[in-house]
Amino acid sequence: MPEAPADFPTTSTTPTTPTTPVVPTTSATPTPPKTPATPEPSSPATPPQHPPRARTRRPRNPYARLFAIPGATAFTVGNLIARLPMGMFSVSAVIMIAGARDSYALAGAVTATGLAATAVVAPWTARMVDRYGQARIAVPATALAVLGSLSLLLCVRFGAPDWTLFASYAATATTPNTGGMSRARWSHLLRGEPDALHTANSFEQAADELCFMLGPVLAAFLCGALFPQAGTLVGAVLLLTGVLLFAAQRTTEPPVRKRAAGTPRAKSPLRTRGMPALLVVFLATGAVFGAMEVATIAYADERGHKAAAGVVLALQAAGSCVAGLVYGALRPSGSPDRRHVLCGVAMAVLMALPLLAVTATGSLVVLAGALLVAGMATAPTMVTGMTLVQRYAPEGQLNEAMTLAVTGLLGGIAGGAAAGGWTAEHMGPAAAYAVPVAAALCALLLSTARACATSTRPRRSGRPRAPYGA
Repeated sequence: MPEAPADFPTTSTTPTTPTTPVVPTTSATPTPPKTPATPEPSSPATPPQHPPRARTRRPRNPYARLFAIPGATAFTVGNLIARLPMGMFSVSAVIMIAGARDSYALAGAVTATGLAATAVVAPWTARMVDRYGQARIAVPATALAVLGSLSLLLCVRFGAPDWTLFASYAATATTPNTGGMSRARWSHLLRGEPDALHTANSFEQAADELCFMLGPVLAAFLCGALFPQAGTLVGAVLLLTGVLLFAAQRTTEPPVRKRAAGTPRAKSPLRTRGMPALLVVFLATGAVFGAMEVATIAYADERGHKAAAGVVLALQAAGSCVAGLVYGALRPSGSPDRRHVLCGVAMAVLMALPLLAVTATGSLVVLAGALLVAGMATAPTMVTGMTLVQRYAPEGQLNEAMTLAVTGLLGGIAGGAAAGGWTAEHMGPAAAYAVPVAAALCALLLSTARACATSTRPRRSGRPRAPYGA
């Protein structure tokens, strides 16, 4: 027999109001002749009685739950459109400049100048985004970057002096960190839900890898099939379109944290305890990527298959993309510091596979398989690293903190590429695969030291958790 509703007395069968139906305790026949024994859900005096439900099922797919959030799909589509050109611009610039000026040295110097300018300007742009909002800063910053790309295109097309190429490409440094802005939105929408934020970070890392795979391929195809400036032109259009779509989604944009009058300005994330050590780990991780790329290109060229280098590197990115999506579907256990160390161990071990492949077999096919497996450790490492950035970022400065992490990563890529290139030239392409192994071991040692330092700090100082803890 159903239990009495909470509005009814449980110690007496006498109703408090003469007109209110009562559930009898000893008989199945109700006192009022036309009232059923079980209260009707539509009765005004009786609240609906629902049978006890079984335990709520876990979502079929954590990513489906992620994109069930209103507005999540819309801002993600815009962000992906804006992020794809990030893998197109450098390749397009090299093809365009080298083809017109017959100088790879000039093309490399121009793109290196753009990278250096980005390292300086990008954190400042991200700080403006945190201070004034994503839409107010990202749109004009993107417009300026697009003008720089178009200026580079015109200078190459009409034979302008070389210094104009450097100036034009340096102007593209105002391009906002679209991946960081997307992660900031997830942090805002999933505050207090570490498992869901872990899934969102994994998706963002997989998207980075996907754009890394498709961007250069699309740029090379456009420049070869249409005209040398096509890659830069299409990339500029995609960037501006994607940022406009992304910025139009105002309902998911993180609110700007206003500074109260008389309060000091927030300190830079670089001065936040734990952040500098984490950025050094990103620097070493970037060296793994840069050295592996140069070593693979040099090795494929030595074997007479230089054109296959792009496919081989794409397999590494594919392994990272798949691993990122799988990692995001799992429920993380343990602290992010511990997970970061374990991911570093996996990366250090798997990065030795390409070195073993080239020294033991010398086969490009075996190398491709080794890179596919080795790439599976990079996405989990990056996902956990970004989770730590979100954890340590000061309130209201998440975009700047993540942009600093990306800047450290880019600096590591440049340094790793230089070290890998020097090793390949002086010791041979096979020996160059020792550089990413050394960089991965360095990242592991730094991550372990950082984790040990931060694990003992709360016991000493009782420091509260950061606002973006995950």
